[in-house]
Amino acid sequence: MDIKKLLEQAKKEGRTALTEAEAKRVLNLYGVPVVNEVVAATPEEAAQHAEILGFPAVLKGLGTKLTHKTERGLVYLNLKDRQEVIDAAQAIAQSAGNDLEGFLVSPMLKGRREFVAGMFCDPQFGPIVMFGLGGILTESLGDVVFRVAPLEEREAESMLDEIRATGLLGPFRGEAAVCRKEIVKTLVGLSRLAADWSAITEVDINPLLVAADGHVTAVDALIIIGERPEEVSARPPVDPREIGKLFHPDSIAFIGASAQLGKWGNMLMTDVLAGGYEGEVYLVNSKGEEIAGRKVYKTIGEVPGKVDLAIVTVPAVHVLKLIPELKAKGIRYMLLISSGFSEVGPAGSELEKTLIQSAAEAGVSVLGPNTMGICNPHIKFYCIGTPCWPKAGSIGLVSQSGNLGTQLMAFAEAEGIGIRSFCGSGNEAMITIEDFLRTSALDDLTKTIVLYIESIKDGKRFFKTAQQVSRKKPIVALKGGRTTAGSRAAASHTGAMASNIKILNAACRQAGVVLADQPMDLLDLSAAFSSLPLPRGKRVAIMTLGGGWGVVTTDLCIEAGLEIPHLTSDVIAQIDQILPPFWSKENPVDLVGEMGAEIPVKVLEILAKWDECDAIIHLGVVGRLRLIDAMLQAARETGQVVQQELYEQGIKMYQDSEADIFKRSAELMTKYGKPILGVFLDDVHSKTITEIPGSPYSGIAFLTPERAVKVLSRMVSYNGWLKREGI
Repeated sequence: MDIKKLLEQAKKEGRTALTEAEAKRVLNLYGVPVVNEVVAATPEEAAQHAEILGFPAVLKGLGTKLTHKTERGLVYLNLKDRQEVIDAAQAIAQSAGNDLEGFLVSPMLKGRREFVAGMFCDPQFGPIVMFGLGGILTESLGDVVFRVAPLEEREAESMLDEIRATGLLGPFRGEAAVCRKEIVKTLVGLSRLAADWSAITEVDINPLLVAADGHVTAVDALIIIGERPEEVSARPPVDPREIGKLFHPDSIAFIGASAQLGKWGNMLMTDVLAGGYEGEVYLVNSKGEEIAGRKVYKTIGEVPGKVDLAIVTVPAVHVLKLIPELKAKGIRYMLLISSGFSEVGPAGSELEKTLIQSAAEAGVSVLGPNTMGICNPHIKFYCIGTPCWPKAGSIGLVSQSGNLGTQLMAFAEAEGIGIRSFCGSGNEAMITIEDFLRTSALDDLTKTIVLYIESIKDGKRFFKTAQQVSRKKPIVALKGGRTTAGSRAAASHTGAMASNIKILNAACRQAGVVLADQPMDLLDLSAAFSSLPLPRGKRVAIMTLGGGWGVVTTDLCIEAGLEIPHLTSDVIAQIDQILPPFWSKENPVDLVGEMGAEIPVKVLEILAKWDECDAIIHLGVVGRLRLIDAMLQAARETGQVVQQELYEQGIKMYQDSEADIFKRSAELMTKYGKPILGVFLDDVHSKTITEIPGSPYSGIAFLTPERAVKVLSRMVSYNGWLKREGI
């Protein structure tokens, strides 16, 4: 079969789809197991073929315009003899009318399980392969997964385990397990088909029918032909070294500096100075005079010293004329805060394009426009629109929403989470989110990369970049606008099942990106990845101050795909030496209310060295300070004498005890390489991270069990991705 000639002829005839018979022949060449069938021209010929193939038989109308036959009543199943075939053919002819070009005859295959597979072309990511639960309820149930092509066997194999109905792939009601290799071969074949033939825009195989012996057959297929969506023009990458210099200026100039509180030209200046930036700071405003006791220069050319970074807040219409001035001054980097560009419409887009072209020609790298700023706590450079100064750390944060990004910065400061760098990426007119990923990957101080994404401008570049970076460092991402993306218009089930957010999420998972569900997840996940070793597997040991919390956490773990192994006899024997005889003797380990640090630490070490445990969650052994303080205060209020010295000693004793638990946890993580996560008992004022001097790891605890379990499950998933990648 010459596929090239077939596609050329179909296009010449003005067709938008191949016939079902043609589609199946094409798919068969790419390793898809298709049903044995024959094309017939007349009812009598159809009956003859049915007799040869064997009864019961299936009869379908065939024609280039008959792409959705079931809806038009052009499919007849379970035909038991010659006359039934003839009667069905006549009925099909009457229903199809002039669209009928023949009949498709095949044996009636039996199977209780139906799956769907397909391919379509996304304007951002290119060809996408789909797999899921098939049959007439495919779109209603929506149990499907996607992957960006090209697809290797290991990636196709992972798709099978992601559908909710994965149980149908195993033995089912006396029938054999599905032959997974046949489905994997089908998915890889669809990927190769997409790469070989750009004229094919969609493929739909529904159903992939599973026989009692587990073998899979494509009994219906549709191939749509036409023009694929025009690919997004890739923006030229920016050298990571250039971006790095944006975050390490020795001198800065505020162009548009203002004395008026609340204006950007004042807020940014104030935050930089209050944050303790030690480089040179120059103020530029056409009015001159003074601001905060500092000289104001009327133009950037009047500034006497060297300037590394220009921070621009003047109105959009005045920005373009600054480019020659920056070039003349030798300023190569611009942080463009000003709005009024592509975010306001076509006129703004044209202004933005002109500006970026002019800047590129002048050798000026532009971050923005319409950005909330940047910060690098390691040099006390806090140039953001919110008065917050998080401590230096290892998390690189990039946000396409300035407001959400600066809110996360404030949360990080409150929770004691260290930041390597922050960037509000703005309109990404020159420097894009992909450029930041590449820069963070090369930065030794960045351990975890956090993204808040509202739109991807170049899907293929994002996917490839994220895939490369994830091999080195974890990327945690949250997509905004998940519920507003509508389904695309498509001719097949495959295309109709897709939406922008589903495809982006699929691309992220495939690239190893850890997906967050809500903003606080970003900080929880980034804190964990930056503070803990990765779990080697999904077996979790739970240690709890009380039984109920252990039950809840067990449920959460199981629901998140983690495992709670039974304690082995040797572990039980060791804990018997520490806890009273009425302890649970099971995982979760109930400490039966034993207070202090000594006993929990001993149990933690027993669990940490246990070979059948990959991670530990402890609940209630930290975060009791508020309760202890309240208890002592209540004693005073009821007339009991609590001497101040004893009160202070009691508080300090508890603080030392909690610090010791975090310190010993860090030591155990270093020794055994297993993450240890805590859940506070009742102390809402405690910080998520407790740094341990000299240790590669930190103590970490959350306010609720669900936050701890969610973090751990995402870490397990990321480690699983690394293993599949052979890392």
